[in-house]
Amino acid sequence: MSKIVVVGSVAIDAVESPFGKREECFGGSASYFSYAASFFTPVTLIAVVGEDFPPQFRAVLEERGIDLTGLEVKPGKTFRWRGKYVGDMNAAETLDTQLNVFEQFNPVIREKSCDYLFLANIDPRLQREVLKNVHAKRLVASDTMNHWINGKRSELIEVLRNVDLFVLNDAEARLLTGESNLIKAIRMISTYGPSKVVLKKGEHGAIGLFEGTIFTFPAYPLEEVFDPTGA
Repeated sequence: MSKIVVVGSVAIDAVESPFGKREECFGGSASYFSYAASFFTPVTLIAVVGEDFPPQFRAVLEERGIDLTGLEVKPGKTFRWRGKYVGDMNAAETLDTQLNVFEQFNPVIREKSCDYLFLANIDPRLQREVLKNVHAKRLVASDTMNHWINGKRSELIEVLRNVDLFVLNDAEARLLTGESNLIKAIRMISTYGPSKVVLKKGEHGAIGLFEGTIFTFPAYPLEEVFDPTGA
């Protein structure tokens, strides 16, 4: 069976929405991706957390059979993100980002080859290092966030030259390209390197570009949404 190697963030979130506020939530793009992907194929997770990382969060990943030998525990605090959803909750406002142990993260890659490689939200400099050390036989995908687009755009563009599939939300696409029209933005992103791009649009689903063709995908309809993080 094909295996996915995931390198990225495992975090502790604080989330506000019209329905309330929660502190100390399990977060991180690598966490959400690994959990979802584990329903389809074996997953190896490479990430770093601090000494404050709750054991019950680790148990959530362990119960899915995810390989956590690459999840390092370092002295200090876990990467933390605080966000707020307002109105229709289609977009999150980042209130605070604390990299903590994530700032000095140096991924230890034991497997030099895999079927699929997913570079979850992480410093583009580290994404480039992973690409130098791991060969994905079938596909390389990556994710990012506004923090890296604002601070390390040139490094991110360099990563995209070596990526097959890029995933980001509509606000990040506009920030990255400077283009308000999402169809133009997704085509512009494809010129950076990836032949496949997925733009997430909250309750409005997603737009995908695959080998030059644009597709739209609906979101799963729900009457109540409390926290769309990771959806």
